[in-house]
Amino acid sequence: MPRNSKHRLKKIGLPPGTLIHIGEQKIENTRIEIFDFDETHFQAKVVQSIDECFPFKDTPSVTWINIDGLHDIETIEKIGNYFDIHHLILEDILQTGQRPKFEDFGSYIYIVLRMFSYENDDHIKEEQISIILGANFVISFQEDIGDVFNPVRERIRSGRFQIKKRKADYLAYSLIDAVVDNYFIILEKLGEKIETIEDELMDNPKPETLQSIHQLKRKLIALRKSIWPLREVISRLERGESYLFEESTIIYLKDVHDHTIQVIDTIETFRDMASGMLDIYLSGMSNKMNEVMKVLTVIATIFIPLTFIVGIYGMNFEFMPELKWHLGYPLIWSIMIIVALGMMFYFYRKKWL
Repeated sequence: MPRNSKHRLKKIGLPPGTLIHIGEQKIENTRIEIFDFDETHFQAKVVQSIDECFPFKDTPSVTWINIDGLHDIETIEKIGNYFDIHHLILEDILQTGQRPKFEDFGSYIYIVLRMFSYENDDHIKEEQISIILGANFVISFQEDIGDVFNPVRERIRSGRFQIKKRKADYLAYSLIDAVVDNYFIILEKLGEKIETIEDELMDNPKPETLQSIHQLKRKLIALRKSIWPLREVISRLERGESYLFEESTIIYLKDVHDHTIQVIDTIETFRDMASGMLDIYLSGMSNKMNEVMKVLTVIATIFIPLTFIVGIYGMNFEFMPELKWHLGYPLIWSIMIIVALGMMFYFYRKKWL
């Protein structure tokens, strides 16, 4: 959303559940979700006001505040003021075109990720995930409702995993890991798309196939642009530059780093395959054109001597001996048929047909 539209939204009071339109965009109210837990207790709820989150700031338990939707600027400002988040960080949260990055402010860490999901078979949805990690809290900001964090929610609810025994840094790791793991799902579907395009290239390449290849390349470029900087982000976290990440959690970050490298390698492989498919398509089209030109050339070559014969007897000379023959017409036809068949036999022996 353009920045001036966001400032206009700040001046508009939105009744609960209402929708407004700016241009062609549909703006929906922000959804705020709270998870508060430790080894002995668990609490989860969806709140109507950001003020309900503030009592959890100083609790000894781990608190996860998940905000879906960045349309309520007042809510973002309130949570920034209460948790003492720098105003430049709030601006980066609202300006959703950020590259993956990591910034350490001492008392908290700011992390930007890019999340991808399939809306349908062909369209990949991309949005920004902003994570604030404090000593005992994690705040995540998302552009729209819907994410890849359901496995993390289920692990918190079930209590069967160590996430409830660990601190906020492990929760932050879990959110990052969920985003990275979702990349493999996207790549798996792109791999299936590549196999489909390859089958089309081998069977019957069409102009639509070329369009599919270009769309695939654009998706891979977008993925690479969004995931490549994440390697440096995870690497900095892995080096333990912030005291908020304990040594026991850094071991898990090493695993996320390995997964990120694997995702990047897969993207590079897919890009090479897409470039190769483009070359195969162009070669296939060139071969088709060569086949057409070969057929046309053979037909033209067969008719050259026939045209010569017809041209001779089409001249208007009065004294041509064959013109008075009773069998002249069938004889000329016989000669032309023999010449045509002879040339076709010669082309066949040369394997030109």
